[in-house]
Amino acid sequence: MPMNSLDFDRDPLFNPKDTRIVVAMSGGVDSSVAAALMVEAGFDVIGMTLQLYDQGMALGKKGACCAGQDIYDARRVCDKLAIPHYVLDYESRFSQAVIEDFADSYLRGETPIPCVRCNQQVKFKDLLTTARDLEAKALVTGHYVQRLVGKDQENKGRGELHRAVDPTRDQSYFLFATTQAQLDFLRFPLGGMPKAETRQHALRFGLEIADKPDSQDICFVPNGSYVNVLEKLRPGALEAGDIVHVDGRVLGRHKGIISYTIGQRKGLGIGGGEALYVIRLDPTRHRVVVGPYEALARTEIWVKDVNWLGDGDPLGEEPDPLTCEVKVRSTRESVRATVTRAVATGGGSRARVAFAVPEYGVAPGQACVFYQGTRVLGGGWIEREE
Repeated sequence: MPMNSLDFDRDPLFNPKDTRIVVAMSGGVDSSVAAALMVEAGFDVIGMTLQLYDQGMALGKKGACCAGQDIYDARRVCDKLAIPHYVLDYESRFSQAVIEDFADSYLRGETPIPCVRCNQQVKFKDLLTTARDLEAKALVTGHYVQRLVGKDQENKGRGELHRAVDPTRDQSYFLFATTQAQLDFLRFPLGGMPKAETRQHALRFGLEIADKPDSQDICFVPNGSYVNVLEKLRPGALEAGDIVHVDGRVLGRHKGIISYTIGQRKGLGIGGGEALYVIRLDPTRHRVVVGPYEALARTEIWVKDVNWLGDGDPLGEEPDPLTCEVKVRSTRESVRATVTRAVATGGGSRARVAFAVPEYGVAPGQACVFYQGTRVLGGGWIEREE
């Protein structure tokens, strides 16, 4: 692996063996290969795994370990690579910053993204602090994104966040809340390769997890049963209410708004007839509002807690509107839009996003991420319409 992929060799006194790297290791193929590549490059590598939650809470099983197999797999990889491995208990922090927020977000009629909150509040905050305490020069992760370095005079040496080379694996949407200070300390060695190449590296290094499947679920929501998890976290959350057409007609009953998401068509339980979609959720009156596909169209949205990673600050006090591309869901293609800043009541950074062409099924609680080509300019959280 060329040293300049980590942007250290600009220092004439650079020596990899004297450069400590902490690798965030989940026990999966990606982070394991990232660690192996760092060892191969000659760095002083430390593997770090976070114990984040009690799986027994999610499964309802007493004594079940938090991702016990994953922690074991990470330790085996570190043994294979002959590097130290540490497990940090962040269960309390994760519960407060991620799991509780996840539950509250659903009760507010939103569709949360806990993986972003985890990166924002735990991995790129607490773990990064720990890496600095260990006198590491960088925190390496197995995310499929690219950290490129600005070359013009104004941004020389400054980290930029870019999409991964492989669009099918790109995770830049989930990292929009990364701050500039965090980005300057983070490194992503897998962003320039497809997943197939990562698995080839795993085989080349002789890692036993080379064929381990990718996780498809939120870590604390086994089998995708988030409603069951929410029932345990918030007893009584499944409060029944009406399913109402946008024209005011009551079409049926539901068992709880947490079972529905914006744009959902199947599983509404209101019989045949016209094709209906979930248009919005009303947590105050416990209503699910449905309507035709056309009612999902949005020409503009508002986003809050905007994080900016671009040059300068076009969302400053008196900005010109910023024309760029935006993504409103991780699985959506980016679309053209105009972003304009507004001062939020009580402080904070808000912005209005006006789409060049109407978007459908925009869900509050999801992220709206701004792009310029492959570069992530920043983003914010989509607000719920009253």
